Amino acid sequence: MITATSLMPYLGGALALGGVAVAASRRRELMVRWCAWAVGVPLVTGAFWLGRPGAAAVAGAAGVIASLEFGGLMRLGRTDRVVLAAAVTGVVLAAWLAPGQVLRAAAAGALAVAAVPLLAGDTDYGLHRLGAGLLGLSWLGVLAALVPLGASALALFVAVSIADIVAYFVGRRIGGPRLSPLSPAKRWSGTLAGAAAGLGVLALLSALSWPTAVAVAVGGPVGDLLESMVKRGAQAKDAGRWLPGSGGLLDRIDSLLVALAVLLVLR
Repeated sequence: MITATSLMPYLGGALALGGVAVAASRRRELMVRWCAWAVGVPLVTGAFWLGRPGAAAVAGAAGVIASLEFGGLMRLGRTDRVVLAAAVTGVVLAAWLAPGQVLRAAAAGALAVAAVPLLAGDTDYGLHRLGAGLLGLSWLGVLAALVPLGASALALFVAVSIADIVAYFVGRRIGGPRLSPLSPAKRWSGTLAGAAAGLGVLALLSALSWPTAVAVAVGGPVGDLLESMVKRGAQAKDAGRWLPGSGGLLDRIDSLLVALAVLLVLR
């Protein structure tokens, strides 16, 4: 069984090796990004060590921040953003406190999101607000899966993160056919290499199974492309600017979100 305690040596070792590599590169951008990881990884791991309450806290905080970032990308008003964040939080709380009521909480959240433009009588942008809100709820509400999955979700996040890094560097080095017009920098060569690296990480962390393998190899790249589509529509480079060296939180968890959805479906 995977636990936060069993993952700590691997995460600590990865941070240490990453720190050495970043220091050797002498690139300020990478140093800033590593510092952010050095702070965030222990905090998140410690939260998962606390069990379901800690996982719920991480999922809830991530859901609120990502909802606000997504709302900004989709140019939603303050009320739409607040209701979306509340709906995502409600799904997370249901996963923690009343697991049998998750679907009911999601349905209630969808009704709340839909009610905002309907009650406002928005005939000009109401359909956009409705569609964006429901997309946001279905996309970000998957964070509730962090609660029942626990440390397994943390292992999945490590795997998709490593896969994304390897895909970026291998794709730039080897080149080849593009993965999708949505993200011209991504190549099939990088995607395949990243998938292999992600599966290797899952095996190292004793988390490899056919559902997690598909989640990392397929769900991760699809999640990245989904956010690329949203950002291209919004003509934005990043979902936010507050996370040092990484843009916004949504930029960091986009692959994880769809990977979690794939894992839920397959399990």
